[in-house]
Amino acid sequence: MFGLIKTWKALEARGIMGINRRNADYVLKYNKRHLYPIVDDKIITKERALAAGIHVPEMYGIIETEKGIDKLDQIIGGRSDFVIKPAQGAGGDGILVVADRFEDRYRTVSGKIISHEEIEHQISSILTGLYSLGGHRDRALIEYRVTPDQIFKSISYEGVPDIRIIVLMGYPVMAMLRLPTRQSGGKANLHQGAIGVGVDLATGVTLRGTWLNRIISKHPDTTNSVDGVQLPNWDGFMKLAASCYELCGLGYIGVDMVLDQEKGPLILELNARPGLNIQIANDCGLTQRTHAIEAHIEALAKDGVSEDADTRVKVAQGLFGHVLQQ
Repeated sequence: MFGLIKTWKALEARGIMGINRRNADYVLKYNKRHLYPIVDDKIITKERALAAGIHVPEMYGIIETEKGIDKLDQIIGGRSDFVIKPAQGAGGDGILVVADRFEDRYRTVSGKIISHEEIEHQISSILTGLYSLGGHRDRALIEYRVTPDQIFKSISYEGVPDIRIIVLMGYPVMAMLRLPTRQSGGKANLHQGAIGVGVDLATGVTLRGTWLNRIISKHPDTTNSVDGVQLPNWDGFMKLAASCYELCGLGYIGVDMVLDQEKGPLILELNARPGLNIQIANDCGLTQRTHAIEAHIEALAKDGVSEDADTRVKVAQGLFGHVLQQ
């Protein structure tokens, strides 16, 4: 017991945020309950983003009822690739990524051949709420399949790498690149075996990787280095993340984005309860950073000043840039 207390105190001294502190001091404090549907439902998020002129993967159609499954052919049309996902899913569960057609069947991103009936069955499972938060009835969203930028080819396995940025009151505080692996089945989900790689907020250069709670420098499948990689259009990602504060009104969020080969940075989804593994990937605690932003906001409030997204990005990069702290 003494050893556990000692470990907890050591972590707290390093500014490592635990789940209780996250929930009490940030999620409950900054995220008003009535705004949760904006981020918990991917369709609502997408509609709000489009209205605000923020880039998201194109939506092909929505299926809301069992009868609506009959519209699947019409929604897919002649497309050979698309994504089907639950509107209220979490952790990547229930997502089906179709990469190609094979005669009258479909090939998923992992190479599995499936029938039209299997796709319909997946949609039916989504509608029943099998993958939704709280098990409530859900809607199925059919959308554009992201093609990752070529820069990720050497450091990722199948799937689509994504970038998560934690944002407090519109200020980015920490970032991580999530890389799919063979173990994660091509999904950028850390709990399923994806790699988390810290990213320097000032430059967009990757710092180091963590995989299954171990520190790594190379991707286990490609054997290429995951650190020292310059992510393209980094300021664009930071501006997108900062802008999501105005988009949803929630003060503490995780913004998940991708870099499409043709369309550039796109927002995938927002999370009102972002996980804490991002601290391991960055070898840095969130608490000191969130306290710095809270102090900055308090100082602005005394002067009756607020800052736009561009300024908030510059402030965050000045405060938390890895290179600037050396």
